[in-house]
Amino acid sequence: MNERESAQSPTEPSTEPPADTVHTSHRSGAVARMLRMPVATLRVWERRYGLTQPELSPSGQRLYSADDVRRLALIKQLTELGHAIGSLASLDMPQLQRVASTHASTLSSTQPGALSAAASSSPVRVWRLLVIGAALGSRLRRPALLRRLGRPVELLGPFDNIAQAAAALEGSDVDAVLIHQPQLHEASLASIDAAAPALARVPRAVLYRFAADAVCEAIANAGTALLREPQPDAVLAQWLNSLATAARPPQPAADEPVPPRRWDDAALADFAGLSSTIACECPRHVAELLVQLSHFESYSAQCEHRSKADAELHAYLRQVAASSRARFESALEHVALHEGLILPPQTSPDGTTAQATASSSKRR
Repeated sequence: MNERESAQSPTEPSTEPPADTVHTSHRSGAVARMLRMPVATLRVWERRYGLTQPELSPSGQRLYSADDVRRLALIKQLTELGHAIGSLASLDMPQLQRVASTHASTLSSTQPGALSAAASSSPVRVWRLLVIGAALGSRLRRPALLRRLGRPVELLGPFDNIAQAAAALEGSDVDAVLIHQPQLHEASLASIDAAAPALARVPRAVLYRFAADAVCEAIANAGTALLREPQPDAVLAQWLNSLATAARPPQPAADEPVPPRRWDDAALADFAGLSSTIACECPRHVAELLVQLSHFESYSAQCEHRSKADAELHAYLRQVAASSRARFESALEHVALHEGLILPPQTSPDGTTAQATASSSKRR
């Protein structure tokens, strides 16, 4: 080939990837150290469940990408929160993130600065934890474990069994029951309920060592949280934090007023009858929803309170119902304006009513 032909020849494409496409790979040992887990466990996970599809080095070693490490880290956190690894293995990253969103407060507590941020917020209510099992009670009193919880905890017990605890704490407020039961059997849950029926509705968790899969599934389906031991303090603290978060609904602002009803049942029934003359039935549906929300709001306010925690729950439900009812009242007005219907007479605080048409309300 002469120089002219050489100059006109196309340049051979480079086999080297651009610098910005080079990805760092990690071997199994490095990934295990990053995830703080035994490398043997990581290899068992991969062999049984195929959690990732790592590349292989010329010598046959797995090479994990940054995305692989992120996926494994999230799966590890979710298994520590009680999810079965077999149920997570087939999920892609967005699906895993949706599962993790249900534990957002617990997962965030493992991040640096989470404890200081919590300390600067409003005071956290003392969590009253009933403990069954002397060994577990001793462990929960360790200062290092209590610091990991990041919340004030009052330990009730430990007691030898649930019947003894129920007798000693009759009438006392309990936020959660934590039971150490090394062997779980088919009748375990029924025997606990029979021994302490008053505690049947209290959130419950069991720390166990041996149990058949069918027994675990039945107990979990009944609403009891399970954690298999042995577990380090970090995992036990995360598990307890998730229980506390699930057991306590978000509290409404104390200074948020409950808006009064704008329309009583009779006025809403009249409005629902008016809406039957038009093709769209949304006005009738909204009016019926308002009646149901108002009744539930009243029910929550009048419900018998068995304990302080029960009273707080019903106050929360009443606040939610009242806020929802007020928003649906605004929706009813909006629908009436759109359809040109007459709004129901409003009930004022002094018991009088004032009727207005949707069109006149719109002009104002």
